[in-house]
Amino acid sequence: MPRRFAVVLLCLGLAACQSPNPYVASSNPLPPAPPQAAQTFDASAYPAAPRDYGRYRNWAWVNNQLPVGSNLADPAQIAEAVSNGLDQRGLRPARSGIPDLRVAADLHVERRLQQVTEDYGYGGGYGPGYGPRGPYGYGAYGPPPVTRTYEIQVLVVRIQLYDGASGQPLWSASAETGTQGSESQRADALRQAVEKALMAYPPS
Repeated sequence: MPRRFAVVLLCLGLAACQSPNPYVASSNPLPPAPPQAAQTFDASAYPAAPRDYGRYRNWAWVNNQLPVGSNLADPAQIAEAVSNGLDQRGLRPARSGIPDLRVAADLHVERRLQQVTEDYGYGGGYGPGYGPRGPYGYGAYGPPPVTRTYEIQVLVVRIQLYDGASGQPLWSASAETGTQGSESQRADALRQAVEKALMAYPPS
């Protein structure tokens, strides 16, 4: 009896597997693309083309105004330093028309915290020490290093370059120098700071 019941169940299972599937796959055709789709270009779908900095050959100041100076360097000094730095990179002042580049520069004073560690060294003398005489005898001793924090002032020069036609920002950099020394020494330091800022132009 159990064997006959098992055979009946097996036959019913096979019959169920052979029954037609009530779910029928169907799909609707995609709607046609709009006529303007062929002329539409999605720039966001493509990486931006690398900028050709070699096409920038000349420059002029933003709004035709000299850089902003400070009480330690006047605008003419900053303008001369920046102009010389740009000249070393093949960029010449524009004679007329729309320049390839617009240049802005400024100089301002910022405060920095500087830590200096002073090590006075060690010397010999009588006091706690280690050696053949035990823990008390002749040994090396001295004051530990001392770290002091000072507030200093630095001159920060910042240079910004813009596309001459679109006004789009292209590149910027800054560098700093000290405020100490004579007027000629500060002028030399300013030129070095400008040169340091322009070292990364053109970007690779």
